[in-house]
Amino acid sequence: MLPYKRSERVGDLLREEIADIIMRRVKDPRIGFVTVTSVRVTDDLRIARVYISVLKKEERQQTLAALTSARGFIRSELGKRVRMKILPRLEFFEDESIEYGARIDALLKRIKDEEDEDS
Repeated sequence: MLPYKRSERVGDLLREEIADIIMRRVKDPRIGFVTVTSVRVTDDLRIARVYISVLKKEERQQTLAALTSARGFIRSELGKRVRMKILPRLEFFEDESIEYGARIDALLKRIKDEEDEDS
């Protein structure tokens, strides 16, 4: 038995390919420095939710709009690279896990600093 589900393996493959396509093939000037953090594919492999992080916070909405408008091109490029019977529909979302992790780190640091002040 394989160590993880097919949808997870497909998601990992799509993450690598989509990141390469965005970096090398998409020529939209609205797309700045983008990192594809993960791709979650539904169990029926029909929908792929692509999570991205953008370097500059003020460019997030603009970048998401550019990627959404380029999703047909990205999907057609994926079709040339990945051999699948049905290629999933792409949906782009902002990955908020990095900010969430930074917030938790800041809270833990503040708690530690308060404990150090008390002792």
